[in-house]
Amino acid sequence: MAIRAKSDYWIKFLGTAGARFVMIRQLRASGGLWIHSKASNVLIDPGPGSLVRCAASRPKLDPTVLDGIVLTHRHLDHSGDINVMIEAMTEGGFKKKGVVFVPEDAIESDSVILKYAKAFPEKIEILKENTSYQVKDFSFRTTSFLHHPCQTLGLKFKMREESIALLADTQYFNGLEESFGADTLIVNVVFAEMRPGIQHLNFNDVKKIVETLKPKKTILTHFGLTMLKAGPHALAKKLSWETGLSVAAAIDGMTLSF
Repeated sequence: MAIRAKSDYWIKFLGTAGARFVMIRQLRASGGLWIHSKASNVLIDPGPGSLVRCAASRPKLDPTVLDGIVLTHRHLDHSGDINVMIEAMTEGGFKKKGVVFVPEDAIESDSVILKYAKAFPEKIEILKENTSYQVKDFSFRTTSFLHHPCQTLGLKFKMREESIALLADTQYFNGLEESFGADTLIVNVVFAEMRPGIQHLNFNDVKKIVETLKPKKTILTHFGLTMLKAGPHALAKKLSWETGLSVAAAIDGMTLSF
């Protein structure tokens, strides 16, 4: 795996903002992750500005080619643009296509998907724990529920022969690492230091996870204010030096090609 020009298999970071204040101020973009797996296009966590980031990408990303949308959880920094991306995927609702995957509490009475938009995709599927799903040639598997204020799931999938794990928002807990062994670990790290009572990972948590799992590559993303102030690239370099492993900090618009 390398960070280089696009191939038939790639992941593009449409944003690296984590938590409320970085999102609100747009200190980093919050558009989610676009996954291209040869014959399929899937968008994970389309937060505020996802559509704008698609249009601003070079080359532009055309949301009408999307085959699926996945939410790891319902919070606005992950779901703020889900309705407009559903409209875009289905060409304003005139072309019924695509599958939208969401945890159950994202579609209950306080649904993040507007009532009229629910009719646009071919299917809205409720994500269960430790279950496999398929969108054309792209398959992924959920982890057990993480420790976050709403139903939150990590994801695992493959790009060519490389396994990828997406460690979504959670506080650290014993046994967390068991679900996230992979060649490449993409991890949401909001805090530079511990913030008791707030269910997000901090940098020391991530160090513990990386030392335990020893992935070939770790990508840090979803940064809060304290991570931005500390400098994600400096922290990634520090972690790489301390562990002897490859660690990088994502930037908005970065593409991982496989």
